[in-house]
Amino acid sequence: MQLCWKPKVFSIGAAVLALASVAMAQPLSIAAASDLQAVLPTIAASFERSTGVKTNVSFGSSGNFLAQIKNGAPFDVFLSADIDYPRELERAGLAEPGTLSPYATGSLVLWTRTGSGLDVQRGLEVLVSDAVRHIAIANPDHAPYGRAAVAALRRAGLYEKVRTKLVLGENVSQAAQFVQSGNAEAGLIPLSLARASATSAVGRYVAIPSSLYPPIEQAAVVVRASRNKSAARAFLTFLSQPSTRMQLANAGFGPPRSGR
Repeated sequence: MQLCWKPKVFSIGAAVLALASVAMAQPLSIAAASDLQAVLPTIAASFERSTGVKTNVSFGSSGNFLAQIKNGAPFDVFLSADIDYPRELERAGLAEPGTLSPYATGSLVLWTRTGSGLDVQRGLEVLVSDAVRHIAIANPDHAPYGRAAVAALRRAGLYEKVRTKLVLGENVSQAAQFVQSGNAEAGLIPLSLARASATSAVGRYVAIPSSLYPPIEQAAVVVRASRNKSAARAFLTFLSQPSTRMQLANAGFGPPRSGR
């Protein structure tokens, strides 16, 4: 498996047989939301062992991937942190019909470094403190968790009090890095990143009440221009397997909320 920065499907057993003739073909190219960084490499490796199909996974913001796919980027599968982006590809005729598959829901947390002196158990109110000069979030223009962060701050009545403190990461991973490096005292990031081993070892978090932001429904779709559609469909099937759902749950994701 190679990593780079930058059910309307058949059973996994049938998928393995169907993939026998393409296992040695080009790797499956997957565009994945950054909140999957801690768990998707393991899932992709399991998929490779099960099918013999290699994968190339690129992580980034969902909105940026949407734009890239619209401009002809050669991805086979799109794993978005916002179900509306795959739906937009469907409407534009850029998604393989019938392949949109919700795979998880995300959760937002307030995260800070251990030793920062901030009492995150106070929740969002701690962000008003003079001790907090910078708050890292993903860019809400193209990152679903960034929009969720802004929504939470607004519903808590704090946005106008802290908006000048906001620093925007290109995606949620960069937002977490701002906090980890000390360039921000706190950040609003996905639970999946806060639980990741590298992050949990140096910080602590508190959950943001889900009532403060719209549901973060995550969904995958096969890109219409893919030349690897059998492998792409098999990957979506693999995402829906109980063992894969358990991996996602252990990483901090909830089950999908809807079929469409």
